Amino acid sequence: MSTPLAPILAVIGGGQLARMLAEPAAAMGVPLRLLAEAEGVSAAQVVPDHVVGDYTDLATLREVVEGCAAVTFDHEHVPTAHLEALQETLPVHPGPGALVNAQDKAVMRERLGAMGVPCPRNAVVADPAEVAAFGFPCVLKTTRGGYDGKGVWFVSGPDDCAEAFAAAASAGVRILAEEAVEFRRELSAQVARSPSGQVAAYPVVQSTQLDGICHEVVAPAPDLDPELALAAQRIAMRLAEELGVTGMLAVELFETTDGRVLVNELAMRPHNSGHWTQDGAVTSQFENHLRAVLDLPLGAPEARAPWTVMVNILGGDAETGRLYDGYPHALARDPRLRVHLYGKSMRPGRKVGHVNAYGDDLEDCLERARHAAAWFRGDLGEDSE
Repeated sequence: MSTPLAPILAVIGGGQLARMLAEPAAAMGVPLRLLAEAEGVSAAQVVPDHVVGDYTDLATLREVVEGCAAVTFDHEHVPTAHLEALQETLPVHPGPGALVNAQDKAVMRERLGAMGVPCPRNAVVADPAEVAAFGFPCVLKTTRGGYDGKGVWFVSGPDDCAEAFAAAASAGVRILAEEAVEFRRELSAQVARSPSGQVAAYPVVQSTQLDGICHEVVAPAPDLDPELALAAQRIAMRLAEELGVTGMLAVELFETTDGRVLVNELAMRPHNSGHWTQDGAVTSQFENHLRAVLDLPLGAPEARAPWTVMVNILGGDAETGRLYDGYPHALARDPRLRVHLYGKSMRPGRKVGHVNAYGDDLEDCLERARHAAAWFRGDLGEDSE
């Protein structure tokens, strides 16, 4: 068997994040080996060396990582015990001790509270009576398994709590209650960190959610107080170091109406709020994730243009043809537009791609990105300019 020309990196999970790792990996000459959940999923379409299997099965995980230099993830759902077992034979990035803080919201809140990191008031609750004691209105979250708005409920009284506790009981997880924060907007601070401790911090961005799913990102966050931006970056860098994160860390934050930032969620992988970096930063989050997990020097995170806007293409109710069919209009209208499609079929609410628009004028970037995303969704007619 010939020696590979570069270290092989194992990637667990076949979604669009793994797919988007493939482009910089190819440019760097780094071979990827993928564990996909099904044949034909997003990343399996572009990573030839892939195995279809169950990420909760340790034997399958061992088979995938054999001969690899390190392993990283498209998602945070691999069981902690399996990660610890893999760590006995190769580097796991991020490691189980770090990743558990993104897997379990109760663990994360306890750890951040002990560190004195600003967070919403929170408590693990066992029943509606304990939620009432915590105080309404509030937000209930399953401690594990929630994403893109799933596993999250806004409740204003005891009668609203039944669905959350039923879902938690079915999944065998706990419920975390958090205060309903009065916030001005949501922000995201992203950093890359290598095993040797080098850190690269990206500009803090503004994100907008639609039905719990990241819909739009503006980089940098408009009119953000420089001191508050620095505070957000410092929180992200501190968390990366003290939690021992290797790779990308996204810290989702609330900017409160009284001028503070509170940590909402953590993601230890490339993140939707960083997709703007593919076209708007010197080094994308995907390339820096690769560099970090292979302990290579990190790339510059600075923005290439004054503004970059990312808008997700989310599946809607409209009947559309192939997403590919949106290219002639979108690219002819805006030759500077950057389109990233994930090889997925449309269905309501599903992330099937995103568009990036960059330039000197924020309103122009917003209009261009929003128009293109709406066109691909099928929301605009043939007479739209």
